Amino acid sequence: MKVTEHIANATETLFTIEVLPPLKGESIQTLFKAIEPLMEFKPPFIDVTYHREEYAYKKRENGLLERVATRKRPGTVGICAAIINRFKVDAVPHIICGGFTKEETENALIDLHFLGIDNVLVLRGDAIKSEGKFVSEEGGHAFATDLLGQVKQMNQGLYLDEELQNAVPTDFCIGVAGYPEKHFEAPNMKTDIKWLKKKIDMGADYIVTQMFFDNQKYFDFVEICRKNGILVPIIPGLKPITAKSQINLLPSIFHIDIPEDLADDVESCKSSEAVKEAGVKWAIKQSKELKNAGVPVLHYYSMGKSEAVFKIASAVF
Repeated sequence: MKVTEHIANATETLFTIEVLPPLKGESIQTLFKAIEPLMEFKPPFIDVTYHREEYAYKKRENGLLERVATRKRPGTVGICAAIINRFKVDAVPHIICGGFTKEETENALIDLHFLGIDNVLVLRGDAIKSEGKFVSEEGGHAFATDLLGQVKQMNQGLYLDEELQNAVPTDFCIGVAGYPEKHFEAPNMKTDIKWLKKKIDMGADYIVTQMFFDNQKYFDFVEICRKNGILVPIIPGLKPITAKSQINLLPSIFHIDIPEDLADDVESCKSSEAVKEAGVKWAIKQSKELKNAGVPVLHYYSMGKSEAVFKIASAVF
């Protein structure tokens, strides 16, 4: 079932999670153990992230350095199939520009279509850690709008091989990312909203936001979207603070603000358990306010761990 259908059929706010594929060499059972406790809250769908290749330099016997590519978290398509089979819920794979050619993207979408997967979340993806800015793969997409365009074309039966006749169209429900505190590369919110509106005009069906810790940022974001004709569901993304280091790390990586009260609470904690409790308490407060405001879904970035999200969901759902 499509994400938009789940939302349309719901009578109250839905609970969903996003998970990471296990690191290469790890068992999928670790992921299953993280998901299983959360099935109590009946998530209608689970997002699975996609990860591009990373590079490492290995010294050879001749003393020269060789750049070696590796994908540390492969398996997104297989994990989606496993989640559907194991938990009988829909899986939403992330599809990214970085590290993939158009043909590789097309083949991945064909695999997902064959598996009966109805939804994809279309993202540009991050830059390689060793590079200062995002660089697209040769023969790939540079922008999420371009990737979105490819998915929409396949939904119309248009594949890269223009000679294909009577090609079977896919029928993906397409999600895109939204940034309540604007994308860090956008010069201002007006420009960011302009590009988001373009994605919706191109056919994106719903929006999932970057994590935020101040609900007013989300409410303001929804208001400006509506004023600009963006009328699709806007799903808030939430993440509980679980370590004191995240107070500085999350703003650095995701370009978001941490409210002073939350930062003060976490900084005053004397143990790691106290930090987790403070993070859960804040997320419960956020979740209850958002649920009372009638948001369609509360989407939790679980990072493959269930303890904190379970505590939050137990208090909210």
